[in-house]
Amino acid sequence: MPMPSYSKVILGLELSFKTDAEPDRVETAKALVEERYRLLNPGGKNLSKEKLLTFVALGLADDLLMANQKLSEMESKLDRILKRIKPPE
Repeated sequence: MPMPSYSKVILGLELSFKTDAEPDRVETAKALVEERYRLLNPGGKNLSKEKLLTFVALGLADDLLMANQKLSEMESKLDRILKRIKPPE
């Protein structure tokens, strides 16, 4: 089954792409990028769009790294708990 195609205007840029993501997830991701951009650029500062989008990308990358770290910590904690409750063989 082919991947769905999307055409979205994000921050004034028209983008066409294909992804397996559901339409709601695509819209949520678009809204998140636009929200982060507005937070970094209140009142239309003189920073270039490229710089602002780079800051957005860095912020989202940091969020991903932190989420992955938390997931790894939770998996380790779960492994320790499971080892404690696992019956002896």
